[in-house]
Amino acid sequence: MANLAFIGLGRMGYPMAGHLARNGHKVSVFNRSHARAQAWVAEHAGRAAAAIADAVSGADMAFMCVGDDPDIRDVAREAFPAMKPGSILVDHTTGSATLAAELAHDAAARGLHFLDAPVSGGEAGAQKGQLTVMCGGDSEAYAAAEPVIRAYAKMVRRLGPAGAGQKTKMVNQICIAGLVQALAEGVHFAEKAGLDPDAVIDVISKGAAQSWQMENRAGTMHQRRFDFGFAVSWMRKDLRIALAEARQNGATLPVTSIVDQFYADVERMGGQRWDTSSLIARLSDRAEG
Repeated sequence: MANLAFIGLGRMGYPMAGHLARNGHKVSVFNRSHARAQAWVAEHAGRAAAAIADAVSGADMAFMCVGDDPDIRDVAREAFPAMKPGSILVDHTTGSATLAAELAHDAAARGLHFLDAPVSGGEAGAQKGQLTVMCGGDSEAYAAAEPVIRAYAKMVRRLGPAGAGQKTKMVNQICIAGLVQALAEGVHFAEKAGLDPDAVIDVISKGAAQSWQMENRAGTMHQRRFDFGFAVSWMRKDLRIALAEARQNGATLPVTSIVDQFYADVERMGGQRWDTSSLIARLSDRAEG
């Protein structure tokens, strides 16, 4: 069992840190809202640290799941000087590959390791310990971290050097964007055609159109239930990162670009916190939200 730190106890980080504690690790947590950290400690065996440096001091590995590149950079800036030589900082935030490579270089210069390890599976996956974790970074550090990460992952894999995890997460979000829009159009069409959308989905989900989105989101799309899951504002952040990377590597992403603008429409409708399946809201004349 290891001495661990976890920075960021949001909707994803809170249950992820909980799985580490339940697996017998000694976990110190830090969250900007101290009350959130105290609530976690009341639920799990662990310690609420007063600062990031306090949390990571003496830890074999530190994990973070925060918001965006500026947050990642701020955590690393505070954590690196306090971490013991040879320890590992694992970043579960979805951020840019450029920053991941930069922080891996900075960590190495200090005798530390940095892994970019964004996740897929949403809040439900975090709660169930069934996340998919896409890792980039040094193979030796990955080998040490991988057994610990499995506390909340059904799949964890190193995809290459620093930044490879973030680039893989970009692929994930690119694929999801097109699928969700297609599903929204399909459900919308079924409604307009006078079909029973639930019956239609039950049939076609057994064929070539099947997907996780269809199995888990078609029904709630039809019901116009969006008060759960992966928020539109988070998806727009992820697509912004993917589109920026595409501009650098020359990839052509016409569908992703269009769907990003469709999500902008949903935001203008007040749907920043709606689930990403709310793309159907801009197609329909039914009451939403």
